[in-house]
Amino acid sequence: MNNNKRGKLVLYTGCSGVGKGTILEKIRERDPNVWVSVSNTTRGKREGEIDGVHYVFVTKEQFENLIKENGFLEYAKYCDNYYGTPKKPVEDMLADGRTVILEIEVKGGLQIMEKYPDVVSIFILPPSLDELEKRLRNRGTEDEETIRKRLSEAKHELGFKDRYSYNVVNDNIDEAVDEIINIINKDA
Repeated sequence: MNNNKRGKLVLYTGCSGVGKGTILEKIRERDPNVWVSVSNTTRGKREGEIDGVHYVFVTKEQFENLIKENGFLEYAKYCDNYYGTPKKPVEDMLADGRTVILEIEVKGGLQIMEKYPDVVSIFILPPSLDELEKRLRNRGTEDEETIRKRLSEAKHELGFKDRYSYNVVNDNIDEAVDEIINIINKDA
């Protein structure tokens, strides 16, 4: 696609269970120029997840070797697992003029904002903490202890929402998708 114009880097984050993945699926359907970076993780694969599509599932040793090789744009440990954005594919897509969305957690997002001050940063919010808890429980993918950890972390993460350029409440999925696409296309 290279049109000699560097692509746009979009930071996309929010609490676990807020609907980030569902929103991204709809954005990808509507905008073929968008490329979503696939993060590496050491957590186990959930039912229905595909290696290389949802995440690249790696061992702790593989992840730590990439850290030593400076192979990540950012990385963080979240709920006892590593998550990180591999550097090379992102740089390749930006050089090709693509819009690159980094779907990452808050700590990684803060690292990206430091390294890339011109990043378009979007924080996805739940309509309420009660709704977030309901969504986490309805997914049926975590035990009670993990749900409590994720809710506790969500309360902490919400404290960083004002560091992001845009806050989008995921109360209605189609409205949230429209709002994000409008943000991405600003100044395009």
